[in-house]
Amino acid sequence: MVRKLAVLFGILLGSASLVLAQAADSKHYEPTISSLDTHPLPGWYADAKLGIFIHWGLYSVPGWAPLDHPDHDFSSQDYIVYNPYAEWYLNVVRIPDSPTAKYDREHFGEGHNYYDFATQFNAESKKWNPDKMAAAFADAGARYVVLTSKHHEGFTLWPSKVVNPNQMHLSAERDIVGELTESVRKSGLKMGLYYSGGYDWTFNRGPIMQSADYDNVKPQSTAYGRYADAQLEELIERYHPAVLWNDIDWPKSGKPLKLMADYYNAVPDGVIDDRFGVPHSDFTSPEYAKLDQISAKKWEECRGLGRSFGYNRAEGEAETIAPQELIELLVDIVSKNGNLLLDVGPEADGTIPPVQLDRLQKLGAWLKQNGEAIYGTKPWTRANGTTNQVDTAGRAVELRFTQKDGKLFATLFGKPTEQTILLHNVAAAPGSAVNLLGSAENLKWTQKGSDLEVTLPARMPGSYDWALRLQPAK
Repeated sequence: MVRKLAVLFGILLGSASLVLAQAADSKHYEPTISSLDTHPLPGWYADAKLGIFIHWGLYSVPGWAPLDHPDHDFSSQDYIVYNPYAEWYLNVVRIPDSPTAKYDREHFGEGHNYYDFATQFNAESKKWNPDKMAAAFADAGARYVVLTSKHHEGFTLWPSKVVNPNQMHLSAERDIVGELTESVRKSGLKMGLYYSGGYDWTFNRGPIMQSADYDNVKPQSTAYGRYADAQLEELIERYHPAVLWNDIDWPKSGKPLKLMADYYNAVPDGVIDDRFGVPHSDFTSPEYAKLDQISAKKWEECRGLGRSFGYNRAEGEAETIAPQELIELLVDIVSKNGNLLLDVGPEADGTIPPVQLDRLQKLGAWLKQNGEAIYGTKPWTRANGTTNQVDTAGRAVELRFTQKDGKLFATLFGKPTEQTILLHNVAAAPGSAVNLLGSAENLKWTQKGSDLEVTLPARMPGSYDWALRLQPAK
């Protein structure tokens, strides 16, 4: 009974939030670029900084991709054959003599039908606990979640009523989208949905075997345009996602501007990515790529904790981003007006691999101490800074800057080898307080020309990177 009441409260709270958001923004959007471009970037998204991406589907059953290709150069022929993205299993398994084709023959037999994985996926996903998954994301310090509702294979994680004219039985038995949406919102996070609009291998089966096929395999039939439009409208109406994250493109036979207008009218404080193939978006979405400078337009890097988005059982510690590197990635992105959409690839039963869970936990622990320098911040006049120090690994200790409510934050990349450090070209007004997040003591500081000299605590709190707060006297 307690859980039922909690679920009911979560649903009522979500409904109330939706009503308030709609009341706050009574603007009606039209399916034109000029109208869509008037949509303001919602404050929640600008302030969130960290989201969790989830790639989960039939590809999670084999859960395998080769490790031969460490880079993400999509244009190279090697990349197509040795694709490190496990969620592309169905494409690569059909390339003769590819490592994935050999793996499939060895483990599942000659002539195995990929879509037969649906039986095992449905059986395994019955073990999944959405509340436990949502709690892991909240503990990691994420503020929103984006789930793959349908990837390129065409299998949906919700019971879609839109009939696929080419193939039957393409929906999960559990309403994974609905159940996770409920759990994520109960955890206080925003819930978004990914949809593969550009590829659906049940409409244009491909495979992609060379660079030209990336465009050739995009389905453009009238039937697919109607199908994709109808499915996305269904997702909007049924789940009201806070993020509408399309991938690859939208079919030329579809109506992306109408979808966007319908979405904003249903979810005024929602956001749309830049992969619909039209000149409108709330943010850009570089993949496994950072920006060098502060961007005036909001952006969001998406990447896996390893080389793949989908679960790859071949990946381990060596292929997974190190904790300190992950923290510095997030801080660097935030300093340049970005968010990090960090992907986990669950196993078929919804289990987050231990090495990925370890990274989420370490990131969450760092954010508990240093989140003030991340959440709700804006870029400073510049993103990068330098010091006179090297860290214990021999690297130059760099700085990344953010600001909020009149306070400047300077995050140190690495642990300085000396207690006194010079922050180059940083000025503090007389009477300012300088603190290290995670420590209550005021630090001694001196302005030396254009540089700020700070004496750090003898014992630094935490394990990775440290954020200094400069607060002018009131």
